[in-house]
Amino acid sequence: MSDLVCLVADKDMEAALAALLQRPEAFKIRRISFEIIVHPKRDPGVFREGVDFLRGFQKRFHHGLLLLDARWDGAPTDPQQQLDRALEAASLESWARAVVLAPELEVWVWSDSPHVAEVLGWSGRTPDLRSWLAQNGLWVAGTPKPQDPKRAMERALWEVRKPRSSALYRALAGIVSVKRCRDPAFLRLRDALQTWFGERT
Repeated sequence: MSDLVCLVADKDMEAALAALLQRPEAFKIRRISFEIIVHPKRDPGVFREGVDFLRGFQKRFHHGLLLLDARWDGAPTDPQQQLDRALEAASLESWARAVVLAPELEVWVWSDSPHVAEVLGWSGRTPDLRSWLAQNGLWVAGTPKPQDPKRAMERALWEVRKPRSSALYRALAGIVSVKRCRDPAFLRLRDALQTWFGERT
């Protein structure tokens, strides 16, 4: 029996989550076996069909995870709460967790690590990445993240003519420190992994 099955909304999430799960020391968990499946209907598919989908994997995996963005066409006001209720109604609440990224995956990209600028192609540039984003109205001074994380990433990449790809998410998730990350969705993921797979002392 494998440890974890994950249903995610797209290839970028798959790349980021795979890189994170290959860093067990960052989460203070043991090394785990996992499988990540990308839903062909993206965020709406994970939201509408994810709980039923996971139910079919209970005999093959110790735990299940749903990962999706909060922002998509037709998204409900509080997808996290609705998925939590759906997991509870299906008696899966101790076996599985839903993690809804608000507003979307790119919120995990932005940290004060110098690796972010490096991976996004901004090393050694003047102005630096954060200053450029602020000058272009994409990051308000004194706030921990850009107001629109996805737009900020797309504009930063466009400025240096670097294509957006799953490889960027994989690289960032594989190298950027997670110690100071206070994003609620990230903390929810970390807490679930530690509950299920935490190192026993």
